[in-house]
Amino acid sequence: MSRTSGYIFDIQRFSIHDGPGIRTTVFFLGCPLRCLWCHNPEGMSDKPVLSFIPDKCIGCGYCLRACRRGAHRMEDGRGHVLDRELCVACGDCTKECYSGALELVGREVSAGEVLNEVLRDRPFYETSGGGMTLSGGEPLVQINFAESLLRAAKSAGTNCVVETCGNVEYRRLERVRPYVDLFLYDIKETHPLRHSQYTGADNDMILGNLRSLHDAGADILIRLPIVPGYNDRKDHFEAIARLCRNLPLLRGVEILPYHRLGISKRERLGLHQAGLDVEPPAAETVEQWNATLRGLGMRVLDGAETTK
Repeated sequence: MSRTSGYIFDIQRFSIHDGPGIRTTVFFLGCPLRCLWCHNPEGMSDKPVLSFIPDKCIGCGYCLRACRRGAHRMEDGRGHVLDRELCVACGDCTKECYSGALELVGREVSAGEVLNEVLRDRPFYETSGGGMTLSGGEPLVQINFAESLLRAAKSAGTNCVVETCGNVEYRRLERVRPYVDLFLYDIKETHPLRHSQYTGADNDMILGNLRSLHDAGADILIRLPIVPGYNDRKDHFEAIARLCRNLPLLRGVEILPYHRLGISKRERLGLHQAGLDVEPPAAETVEQWNATLRGLGMRVLDGAETTK
């Protein structure tokens, strides 16, 4: 197990929003979707990426000397320019950047290293019913790494949760199912054309995998990222209700209200796809969405209920 390695971009301890109890969430690199509202765009790539914040640059020039490919240069009127076509995210420049303008996001780690960090908080899991959550990105993109880590965590007696977009071959879900106590399954859009427009892929595989996973007896909580002006439509909520009526073993649904944290990340990572120019919903609006789903017969969980 310890020799199986993969790429992650963060390990977040004392998380209370990614499954029951107090959890340690491991964020994997790599995702098959390109959601317009993605709040973790650093997880899109399957390899580490270079983050650059021009406002932090002090113009010392050390990164220019450190870069072997000439990806950094100083231009009159523009200051520090990063040519991402030349950058291979080796991280040499970050070692010389004293101002913190440059940071390598993502690293290769072994499953053993991750598990050792996860198990540091075992006493908190035991008292709260928590454990380890795999998120991303899409953790099942790195199926060998995910399976190895889940198997080892389960052998250590740790509760395991996987957050997935479902847009992977079903055999990947089936490989990890024996080690997963709860799947947090994202349904981003029910209309096929809109799903393609918003995420870059259709939803046939996602919906088919959900049914197969449900029929296999998995414990599943549906998560609904809701973005004002995009998928906060009545017909979307009604389609969710129809979908869930045919999946009676579901734990319920949970709304994930849109927030803007991904916008600045996109700029730092040089992503061409801009973030949405949308204001996050007010708390009253979110409660109206919850009420709509409850009125359609749905069991709607909030953050506190999800942790039980």
